[in-house]
Amino acid sequence: MTSPSFGGLLVVAAIALGAPLLVGLVPALRVPAVVLEIVAGIIVGPAGFGWVKVDVPIQVLSLLGLAFLLFLAGLEIDVATLRGPVLRAAGTGYALTIALGLVVGAAFGAAGWVKSPVLIAIALSATSLGLVVPVLKDAGRLEAPVGQLTVAGASVADFAAVLLLSLLFSETSGGPGSKLVLLGLFAVAAVLAVVALGRLERSARLTSVLVKLQDTTAEIRVRFAVLLLVAFVALASRLGLETILGAFLAGAILNLVDRDTMSHPHFRLKLEAVGYGFVIPVFFVASGLRFDLKALLDSPSAIARVPLFLLALLVVRGVPAALYARTVGTRQAVAAGLLQATSLPFLVTATAIGVTLGEIRPVTAAGLVSAGLLSVVIFPLVAVTLLSEPKADEVR
Repeated sequence: MTSPSFGGLLVVAAIALGAPLLVGLVPALRVPAVVLEIVAGIIVGPAGFGWVKVDVPIQVLSLLGLAFLLFLAGLEIDVATLRGPVLRAAGTGYALTIALGLVVGAAFGAAGWVKSPVLIAIALSATSLGLVVPVLKDAGRLEAPVGQLTVAGASVADFAAVLLLSLLFSETSGGPGSKLVLLGLFAVAAVLAVVALGRLERSARLTSVLVKLQDTTAEIRVRFAVLLLVAFVALASRLGLETILGAFLAGAILNLVDRDTMSHPHFRLKLEAVGYGFVIPVFFVASGLRFDLKALLDSPSAIARVPLFLLALLVVRGVPAALYARTVGTRQAVAAGLLQATSLPFLVTATAIGVTLGEIRPVTAAGLVSAGLLSVVIFPLVAVTLLSEPKADEVR
């Protein structure tokens, strides 16, 4: 049996280290490290110099990276804030997003770019919660009304998009009815997990053991979180649902049952260290390795699609933020809209699924991912400018 080569993974690891270092050393660059990771993957991959291809080690770690990315995104969901007027605004905004997405998807379908307008609507409907939260934190607006509304809108969008993708475009056989049954079974398993974990959290004996072992080489809480992640990913796969749903829900469940962080303040930092420090960068670099740059560059019309897709993101996810204007003012609502239109990880995932199922052409997938890259670079920069310079119409 041939042993796997780690030469390609070595290059990926070097890119994962170099991208954030470059951002730190050249502050004027003002480009998120994730964008550099994907671009570097394109350069060293088959579409560029051809130095690296997605082999078994990279493929396995990339899959784990995607799971961890969705897991940490689910961990960001604050159920306590998703209630009352905030939840209504987020829900109404997402309903408007889907309506706009279907219109945009139908237009792209009429142009012959996609086979499924519904898949385009879902792909455009998500927000990169893991990218938006740090921007709001750095701007000092996470706890402000505009931050709460934006995070709530992004949370609802992320969860609904993952759910819809699993329901309508998973590779399981059967129609929507059978998939609804499978989703029902998955929901029952999630509820049972919440109940069981809630009871374990109230066990004084177990809590003392967890506190005792959490900062030793056992890292018991991290191991428990990994077990929860793998269990829900495995369950989703077993039921024929998208594994990203399992990963996302595992994070949301952990956030729901593990509310008291006073006795374990470094727990989430450790999870982020495993994810962002190891496997998640592999996923982004591997996304660049898989990027079909040739298909995009072979046709001028294909390149022309990129700004149209970027505009579609802004319309589908940005326009619904107008609902926030009465609460936070026009300027802050525009900033929220730009942040909500920031999307990349879900676009990468949704387009990959679409290409596999034959619902999206590779050139269209490359255009959508390119638009996602631009959204991550452009929209947060403009949003931060708007958030840092409040005007008279901002409601304080």
